[in-house]
Amino acid sequence: MDQHATLYQLLLEIEAEMRARSLWSATQPSAAALHSSQPFCIDTLSFWEWTQWLMLPRFEQIVELKQRLPQGSNITPMAEEAAQNTKIKSDKLVEYFSALDQLLSTQN
Repeated sequence: MDQHATLYQLLLEIEAEMRARSLWSATQPSAAALHSSQPFCIDTLSFWEWTQWLMLPRFEQIVELKQRLPQGSNITPMAEEAAQNTKIKSDKLVEYFSALDQLLSTQN
């Protein structure tokens, strides 16, 4: 499987697990909240909102347009902290973010 296909599969798995854990929102945050200058929009969004409304769509666009994948990623620590803070019991989400970090850190 090529890197774009692997990335797309990870995105689907992240979304499915977020939905299963009731971390998926039907209501989009405000435009101001989505345009924070802080990493992960930490001052305006939860990690899960950032994942749903910014990270996933951006990576889906990269896959769709076959753009070059970002080089390097370190999202797993944020996912671990968010999982702990929301007290969700899902090692799968952390595993998916770890696989994403690994994919983006090992690609050429």
